[in-house]
Amino acid sequence: MAKVYGIRGATTVLVNTTTAIREAVMELLDTIELHNHLNTEDIISVIFTATRDLDAIFPAAIARERPNWDHIPLLDLQQMHVQKSLERCIRILIYINSPHDSSEITHVYLRNAKNLRPDISLDSILPDTFRH
Repeated sequence: MAKVYGIRGATTVLVNTTTAIREAVMELLDTIELHNHLNTEDIISVIFTATRDLDAIFPAAIARERPNWDHIPLLDLQQMHVQKSLERCIRILIYINSPHDSSEITHVYLRNAKNLRPDISLDSILPDTFRH
């Protein structure tokens, strides 16, 4: 029986450009799909947040370019601003249906966003041969 789970993730960009944001969002989604063996039919909805310094393009607009993502409900929100928080950051919450146990979900934090959750970063669960 399938259950509803959330997959979290985040990444950062160096500059506020469409190209930089597209590259970061695609890398984040590719990595989440790979490590969670996601089928787009299992995705219920996706929420993206971006810090206020990222306004060149909506992350959801980039996600809609992906094969079979045009039917998934996507939402962009501005991340709450907190002084001294991580800049140029895009966060994601993907709701999925899955027959698997929650322990099999891999949350993905890339680039400078690894510092947000070092306890569950890919670096902490992957063997050295898979790190780059």
